[in-house]
Amino acid sequence: MHSVKMAAALLVLAAGLADMAWAQDQAPREATPCFACHGERGEGTALGPKLAGLSAQYIDTQIDHYISGQRSNPLMTPMAQAYTDPLLRKPVATYFASQGKLPELYVRGQHQAGSAAERLYYQGDTTRGIPACYSCHGPSGVGGGPFPRLAGQQADYVSAQLLAWQKDERKGDPGNMMAVIAKRLSAEDVQALASYLAEIR
Repeated sequence: MHSVKMAAALLVLAAGLADMAWAQDQAPREATPCFACHGERGEGTALGPKLAGLSAQYIDTQIDHYISGQRSNPLMTPMAQAYTDPLLRKPVATYFASQGKLPELYVRGQHQAGSAAERLYYQGDTTRGIPACYSCHGPSGVGGGPFPRLAGQQADYVSAQLLAWQKDERKGDPGNMMAVIAKRLSAEDVQALASYLAEIR
């Protein structure tokens, strides 16, 4: 029994080392400081959100926001200061943007029924002036350009960001659009949307 457990542990260790070797071989050197919080392939960890599949433009812009103070985080703010040179940021943004499997593509009309969060994402709520989330973040939540991918993002992170928009603790979006929308969401909406988006694969 002991030898079986030892063999299993060695297999897990070998898989982890192989994955780390892959990341170090494939990832640009500039991205390695990001691994501790965001994972070697941008898959996210308990310390940081998923970066895999975010557009390079969005990643680049958010680093700028941390540098300028439009966003603030005790870990990310000092880290961002090391990437003031756009030439350092470009390989990092490109690398993480290229990671991650895209979810199945949906089209509007497939989601007329379903959960309240699903209806909010695909239809919005005209009675409260809430537009459909998909109109900016895409029919599968994959985002693009200035709009981040939400599909598969950690639920705690999504809810924390919506709360930050509500409290005016996060800025930098065009026309303050996200703050306006977030303030129209209830606490139940925030939790439901975050959980729904985290489950999209």
